[in-house]
Amino acid sequence: MKRVLLFVGTLLIALAAHAQLTIDITTTGGRQIPIAVMPLAGEASQPQSVSEVVGADLARTGLFRLVNTVGISPIPTEPSGVNFPDWTARSAEALVIGKIEAQGDRVEVRFRLFDVQKQSQLASYSYLVAPAQLRATAHRIADLIYERLTGDKGVFSTKVTYVVKRGTRYELQVADADGYNAQSVLASNEPIMSPSWSPDGSRLAYVSFDQKKPVVVVQNLAQGTTKVVANFRGNNSAPAWAPDGQSLAVALSKDGLTQIYRVSAGGGDAQRLTESAGIDTQPAFSPDGQWIAFTSDRGGSPQIYRMPASGGPAQRLTFEGTYNVGPRFSPDGKSIAYVQREGGRFRIATMELANGQVQVLTEGALDDSPSFAPNGKMILYEAQSGGRGQLAAVSGDGRVRQRLTSAAGDVQDPAWGPMPTN
Repeated sequence: MKRVLLFVGTLLIALAAHAQLTIDITTTGGRQIPIAVMPLAGEASQPQSVSEVVGADLARTGLFRLVNTVGISPIPTEPSGVNFPDWTARSAEALVIGKIEAQGDRVEVRFRLFDVQKQSQLASYSYLVAPAQLRATAHRIADLIYERLTGDKGVFSTKVTYVVKRGTRYELQVADADGYNAQSVLASNEPIMSPSWSPDGSRLAYVSFDQKKPVVVVQNLAQGTTKVVANFRGNNSAPAWAPDGQSLAVALSKDGLTQIYRVSAGGGDAQRLTESAGIDTQPAFSPDGQWIAFTSDRGGSPQIYRMPASGGPAQRLTFEGTYNVGPRFSPDGKSIAYVQREGGRFRIATMELANGQVQVLTEGALDDSPSFAPNGKMILYEAQSGGRGQLAAVSGDGRVRQRLTSAAGDVQDPAWGPMPTN
């Protein structure tokens, strides 16, 4: 069915200490919630505009339409200052107001969310933070607004990781979910591949070639310490965390063909989980820890299979097409995202595990490395453009698409982190 393009928006945002960042948002079909996000009183004197970040977060989802707030004076900061008929005339259904006040060396950020049609307050929160934390606070506010208006958890306060290749230099970076505040946690002249978040977000597992061969490393992000957990004969690759954070599934070729093994997050012996005459790789645990999905060519072409997490007989999951790889479970465990080759193009697809229904979500030529947002609503992936990898995301129904473009370099292997623990 032909889609009607309802909205295309582009946000141009300056990235501190980095090149300019462009987030292209395309939404096809579906209703958007008209929301007015007023400038917070007092934010003009602060190092970060909270209302701009909140508005950008909400607009980026494609589920909200920002209502023009120009001409509203004075800026309301309390319910008594809100003229609901004015906002009804502007077609706003939700309204955000607030203020920022200095409290010594900190600032108090207060915001209120209103239902314009019912003329009622939906939420009111305040935060006492350092000025340097205003951007993170804005993400928390956007999370609360998103949850109150959609019923789903917001993911604006989460992190993403990815590998950036600049010439012969590789960097493993961690950034906010909107691409800001990118920090390099590892740099090397040798390749870095397949970063994977621990369930609590405190560690990253990845493949390093610093020893002139692929080995699996776990890095503690707060401490900066690293531990080699798989350095067996042959290749050590494709780490995936178990939900309890105590072990990882990895792909090892130490006994011949690459197979799936399980290793402790602290290193040690490897427990073999698959016994096939093909290549088994790219494992992924189900959220309940009961299953491992993986890629195998045991049937003649690369397809996705599922087996018990302790090993045992495997069930083939994909049958459409001759190439389906890289499975990742949705947070509720009901579906998987993966890469499907169709007519020479590599696209991100999802499959409902209960009925096998497949939906192709992207239209790129070389889309790779899908990773679900922790609320399951978006899928982060690598999209090729002009010979370089870029961060991209698509909603689970394919309706909302994002493309994050910067001069950072060739972006590879993105992975969306878990919900923050505090």
